[in-house]
Amino acid sequence: MSRPVGVSDLAALFAAAGPESAPAYERIKTLIRRQIDAGLWVAGDQLPSENQLVSALGISRMTINRALRELATAGVLVRMMGVGTFVAPAKVASPLFEVRNIADEIQQRGHRHRTEVVLLRSEPVDTENPLLSDWPAGSVFHSLLVHFDDDVPIQLEDRFVNPEAAPGYLEQDFAEVTPNRYLSEVAPLVRGEHVVEAVQGRREDCALLRIRRTEPCLQIRRRTWSALTLVSVARLVHPGSRSRLEGAFGI
Repeated sequence: MSRPVGVSDLAALFAAAGPESAPAYERIKTLIRRQIDAGLWVAGDQLPSENQLVSALGISRMTINRALRELATAGVLVRMMGVGTFVAPAKVASPLFEVRNIADEIQQRGHRHRTEVVLLRSEPVDTENPLLSDWPAGSVFHSLLVHFDDDVPIQLEDRFVNPEAAPGYLEQDFAEVTPNRYLSEVAPLVRGEHVVEAVQGRREDCALLRIRRTEPCLQIRRRTWSALTLVSVARLVHPGSRSRLEGAFGI
């Protein structure tokens, strides 16, 4: 449930948001960030409309629009056409160099994990699919899942599995146990590869993740081996406004 933010004190806050020599749009951005950082505006709160901000601050609509647009691009705000502008949820951190169970990550944050199974079947290897370009001919198990943090979809998992490495894959209830957990038990990981890139989500990906086509996404292409056997290849898509990837390394 969103909570509307009042406009009564915005003029005073704007006057205190940096020197008058600073561009007005930057001062508006500073004002908004300060309110969020102080916990006065929280995720889901609805900001005043552009017209209300113009009236309260005495700033042009073009300047207001630029400030809100840049904060939305930075993931601080979420703008919904015809609905309004909202404080964005805090981004969820996912490990970059580790292969961890997403259910464990979510539960460790004190949230509820759930999975929607979109597809689970055996199908012929399609070498036109970039994930399967070097996969041997034959059949492959294919699963398509959406992982939720509470009721927010945060990851699309599009996975292909070697039937010889995990023959019972199609019999699993992935609403109860994640593919990661199952594969870790039947084909323990000894090696993995990651390719991380920024992408625009496919139309069907965006529909499942409940995001606009214009929202940038983080995509991980992951391949995992057990002993010398390639076990699975996966495409993991994260909405850019809801996720960040973290990693650490040493020398």
